[in-house]
Amino acid sequence: MLKGPFLSKNWMCSSENYENAKWVLIGLPYDGTCSNKPGTRFAPQAVRNASWGLEEYSPIVDKDFNEISFYDAGDLEFALGNRDQILLQIENNIDEALKDGKRTFAIGGEHLVTLPQIKAFSKKYPDLIVVHFDAHCDLRNEYLGEKLSHACVMKRVVDIIGEENLFQIGIRSGEKMEFDWMRTNKTLLSDKNIAKEIFTKISNKPVFITLDVDVLDPSVMPGTGTQEAGGMSFAELIDWLLLLKSNNIVGMDLVELSPDYDMSGASTATVAKLAREMLIYFG
Repeated sequence: MLKGPFLSKNWMCSSENYENAKWVLIGLPYDGTCSNKPGTRFAPQAVRNASWGLEEYSPIVDKDFNEISFYDAGDLEFALGNRDQILLQIENNIDEALKDGKRTFAIGGEHLVTLPQIKAFSKKYPDLIVVHFDAHCDLRNEYLGEKLSHACVMKRVVDIIGEENLFQIGIRSGEKMEFDWMRTNKTLLSDKNIAKEIFTKISNKPVFITLDVDVLDPSVMPGTGTQEAGGMSFAELIDWLLLLKSNNIVGMDLVELSPDYDMSGASTATVAKLAREMLIYFG
């Protein structure tokens, strides 16, 4: 008999019991449509490993991580060359978690993995609100002739939920057509006071948060495939997230970390802490 002790392969403080958990953590290691530098498929396991370097306590909200009821299901296993099958696999697994009464938190992977999650959530929550943190609009109708791309993911999401149910934060890069679309549809939020009023008005609606880590400035987050100067600090991002603390957050994801582009490990550690904070705030 081996005597150990052995380190867990799961997220720190994760429950061993799926049935009793409120949240389910799922890794989505897919980067098949990355248009600049791939590598996000390595993020879920890297973030999971980095979680063990974190403290369990968040001084920001005076709450301990072990108070959160969540279960780490691990990473979905994908046949990486089959995009459509992978998207369906994600949707089916999120469907099952929602049928079981769970809320899900996915670690990507590229941003296209958000689309099948929204497909699943919109079945259960027809009035779903999506709050999108990103450096990029992701509102192209197609990219290089392809409509299913991480560059088009929010346009595909809008096709499902409607433009009135999308709010975008931190956007600073895109085509003129995308910015014109955001101005016309008033999806882009840049004033926190206005955002707070809006989030208060939708406090009775289900909200899904999708957060592309390149919303952070490259000085904070070099480990991502398409760095974009002029982004938020970690503290600024936390302030924006806390505006949603009283909302009904039914699902979340963190996407677009490419850990191998930051060999210091700082980007991965930052995403692990961000994941911890989000689970603590909304768990």
